[in-house]
Amino acid sequence: MAADTPPLDTQVLQHTADDLARQYEGMFSAETIERYVFESYTTLSRTARIRDHLAILAERFAADRLRALALAQGTIETTVPQVLFVCVHNVGRSQIASALLAHYAGDRVEVRSAGSLPGSEVHPLVIDALAERHIDLSGAFPKPLTDDVVRAADYVITMGCGDACPIYPGKRYLDWELADPAEETPERIREIVDQIDDRVRALWTEIQN
Repeated sequence: MAADTPPLDTQVLQHTADDLARQYEGMFSAETIERYVFESYTTLSRTARIRDHLAILAERFAADRLRALALAQGTIETTVPQVLFVCVHNVGRSQIASALLAHYAGDRVEVRSAGSLPGSEVHPLVIDALAERHIDLSGAFPKPLTDDVVRAADYVITMGCGDACPIYPGKRYLDWELADPAEETPERIREIVDQIDDRVRALWTEIQN
C-alpha cells in the first residue's frame, strides 16, 4: 500500500479484506486475500481520475478477481458460462460488449471486461449511447487485464489489444475488429454500438447452442 493512502481508505480496504477472508475461508489464506485487496487498490490508483470512491472500486475489483481465481482453480463451481471482453483501455468497446451481453443474458452468463492499458474512466458518450438503450453504465470503471480473469473465462473476446491477452487451452478465443469510439462523434458511437450489438447477439446464440 502506498504511503500516501488516506487512512479512511486503509480502514475500508482492511474491512474488505476481513470480509472476503470470511467468505473464502478454506480456499485462500487471509494473507493472499489482503494482498489482492491492497494490490487492486494500488493498480486502480495509477489511472483513477477521481479518487473519492477508489477504495470501493478496489473492493469490487478484488472481489471479482478472487471469484475468478476460485473458479479457475476449481474451488468453486458454476454451470454459468464465463465471458471476458478485452480492449485496450476498457473505456469503450469492451464495456459496451459486456453491458450488452449482461443485458441480454442476465444471470445465465457471468461477464467481465478489462483493458490491456486501462484508461481513467468509461467514455461519457459511451455511457450516453447505452443509456439510450436503457442500459446503465454509470457504475462501470476501467479495470486492468489480470491473469485470474483470463484463466476463469470460457470465452475471451479481444478488440484491438493485439497479443496482450495470454492464451490458455480449452477456451474459445475470438477477435473482433471494431473501431475505437474514443475520438468518435455521438452518431458514430451509436453505429459502433449497433455493430457490437450484432456480434454480441450472435455470440449469445453460440453460447446457448
